[in-house]
Amino acid sequence: MFNKILIANRGEIAIRVMRACRELGISTVAVYSEADRNALFAKYADEAVYVGPSPSSKSYIKIDNIINAAFETGSEAIHPGYGFLAENPSFARECEANGIVFIGPTSTSIDGMGSKITARQTMKAAGVPIVPGVESGISRAREMLEIADEIGYPVILKPAAGGGGIGMKIVEQRGDLESAFTSAQSIAKSTFGDDTVYVEKYLPEPRHIEFQIMADNHGRTVYVAERECSIQRRHQKLIEEAPSPIMTEDLRQRMGDIAVKAAKAIDYRSAGTVEFMYSRGDFYFLEMNTRLQVEHPITEMITGIDLAKEQILVAAGEDLGFSQDEISIRGWAIECRINAEDPLKDFAPSPGRLKRYRSAGGPGIRVDSGVYTGYVIPPYYDSLISKLVAHGRNRKEAIVRMERALYEYIITGVATNIAFHKAVLRNPRFQSGDINTHFIKEENILADVKRIAKEEEEKGLTLASALSADSRKVAAISAAVGMYLAKENIPQEKMAQE
Repeated sequence: MFNKILIANRGEIAIRVMRACRELGISTVAVYSEADRNALFAKYADEAVYVGPSPSSKSYIKIDNIINAAFETGSEAIHPGYGFLAENPSFARECEANGIVFIGPTSTSIDGMGSKITARQTMKAAGVPIVPGVESGISRAREMLEIADEIGYPVILKPAAGGGGIGMKIVEQRGDLESAFTSAQSIAKSTFGDDTVYVEKYLPEPRHIEFQIMADNHGRTVYVAERECSIQRRHQKLIEEAPSPIMTEDLRQRMGDIAVKAAKAIDYRSAGTVEFMYSRGDFYFLEMNTRLQVEHPITEMITGIDLAKEQILVAAGEDLGFSQDEISIRGWAIECRINAEDPLKDFAPSPGRLKRYRSAGGPGIRVDSGVYTGYVIPPYYDSLISKLVAHGRNRKEAIVRMERALYEYIITGVATNIAFHKAVLRNPRFQSGDINTHFIKEENILADVKRIAKEEEEKGLTLASALSADSRKVAAISAAVGMYLAKENIPQEKMAQE
């Protein structure tokens, strides 16, 4: 087992991994940028190393700085969390070359899934169902037109090297294809440094369902239940739940077996996620995320498996601590990503100081966070404040617990998307489980958010008033005590001792 692990990330995911390490008796090293000098994760770790200025390009994704920090602290392994360097094959190779264990898959496996085109080719060869489309990049509009005509509209254009929905373009008719292709190429080039674009058939009523997999170094690969991730904005997930409302035991086994086949096709190890698009009874491989997912807590809640710990144990050469038959699903879990952003301003980030912060609690509630009252959310990184998770005996109980937790959550000083989450959870269609990736647009959720945001504003004013009143009471009591002590000629130090 490792004695010391460096966590090459920040915020809540850094703390999440550190918690796993602490339970395993492993010392931790945090790396931090200038903006994160006073961040909670940097204080929680056993050691902390400054790795550069605030922009991630000069700190968190500066490979040399991270490797040097590992050497300086005697770290035997590095956990990349998610984002930043987590799916960077060059970073994994540098770890391998320098005798540092990369807690994740091999650089070869990351490479194999890094390009969506390569991933499609690999999965097709392995017998994994893929969405109708092409397995090669397209550089000319005329070629794109010919292929789209063959596939049939609507189609979706995707950057080959992309992720997070960036640069994706849905095209409903032939006349819009050329301009969409040019736009997708431009975004791909500026964002990923590669203007390669490919095309797929766009599926009707699509649901985004992903399977958590775990694999060790000794040939055992299992699927650890599924997650429904269809509540999205611009292809980015906002609310996730496990299990999926549409899942049956037969469908779970069929999709899970395909997920395992996909992982074995690239000789995968560690935690990973195989993502599928589900449409009217059929499912197709979408992509594979070669890392721990943001939404991993809901899988942990319904299975009792600590995925972060398992990653570390597998990296240390141990067998998986469970078999496929030993995995069982208990209850239902929902995760809401609480972000510092304004849904009524096109979800614009809202960095700033948290004037008041009180997270939710009570039965079935988990909060993964890295903030505190007075903490300043920097403008340089993702605006995630916390991951709020509710677990119940069934979907209905998980929903009402999440609604209760959102009611309890108090955050002032920055705009948040709490009103958005409330609007989704109150929606009858969501409550029935009838969702797809177009849900937010189809249900005009933002209209409900506006009304709920007004309620939130009134709640905030009431809270501020109450806090102000309490402050005035404390001040008045302190003044009265001071006057009494002075009158009776009693030293304040003596009163404090008594």
